[in-house]
Amino acid sequence: MDSAIWLWVGFNLFVVALLAFDLGILHRKEREIKVNEALWLSLFYIVLALLFGAGLFWLRGTQDGVDFLTGYFIEKSLSVDNIFVIVLIFTYFSVPAQYQHRVLFWGILGALFMRGVLIFAGVQLIHQFAWMALIFGGFLIVTGVKMLIVADQKPDLENNIVMKAVRRRFRLTEGFHGKHFFVRRDGLLYATPLFLVLMMIEFTDLVFAVDSIPAIIAITTDPFIVYTSNVFAILGLRALYFALAGIVPRFIYLKYALSLVLVVIGFKMIANYFYGGKFVPTELALLITVVLIGGSIVLSLIRTRGIPPEPQALPTGWVPGSPAKRTLEKPGDTD
Repeated sequence: MDSAIWLWVGFNLFVVALLAFDLGILHRKEREIKVNEALWLSLFYIVLALLFGAGLFWLRGTQDGVDFLTGYFIEKSLSVDNIFVIVLIFTYFSVPAQYQHRVLFWGILGALFMRGVLIFAGVQLIHQFAWMALIFGGFLIVTGVKMLIVADQKPDLENNIVMKAVRRRFRLTEGFHGKHFFVRRDGLLYATPLFLVLMMIEFTDLVFAVDSIPAIIAITTDPFIVYTSNVFAILGLRALYFALAGIVPRFIYLKYALSLVLVVIGFKMIANYFYGGKFVPTELALLITVVLIGGSIVLSLIRTRGIPPEPQALPTGWVPGSPAKRTLEKPGDTD
């Protein structure tokens, strides 16, 4: 069922209004976002998504409502992987707390644009070439297995391809210059480390989008459902980051669960191609995702209960564009 044009226009106007309210009223001044504020803002975006889902149940029927909620939950879960990487990048560059929201705001604007383009391209490919479901499904499985393998590895950010590219093409200042991405010195334009951080976060989201969009296309190929579920998940990403940044290192099993979710969705896509569109129902995919994500969080919190956090502890795992950091042997080590 094609979405009426007014739904597209109305939804995008609503998103623009939300972003304007966020930047123009809630966060006009650069300041640190407290956990309590972030929790309330995250809850606000979740409630908005649930209300939107309820509206789809009413306007477009049960199937579209279930598809939206399933897609939203999967995208929301996969967005936690972004948070692992954002925590690592912000910590590595020692980004001042009062400027982190600015970076994430502009990063999310870029993410919304990139995902919009990828969503429409992916949906058109599936509609024109049904066999693309096999490629998307296989890609999800391979990516899930790769993420599982590198889950405990420390990334080498110093050799990240984005960092190297920015350093080759821009003059960089040694330190931050307030909230500015660029500054002028002696008539010459310099990029600040804040711009470098923004580029690394944009690249990370682009790579993660290539993973997550096939995951939602495995649920539904309705472009309106795919787009809106992605947008709601991305809109709440900033609030979720500030709410969870302090406890992300405790989610020691979550990376494995996220990897398995990609594998499960990949197999769903392939199975439904060979045995019919509803061979693996959407409701089953949602149940498996809830069990994996919820179970991993509960087990992680139980496992790390009472263990004091390590100073400067950083998440491990895959950071797009970064090789795994090599561990040097200690002097005197022998085989």
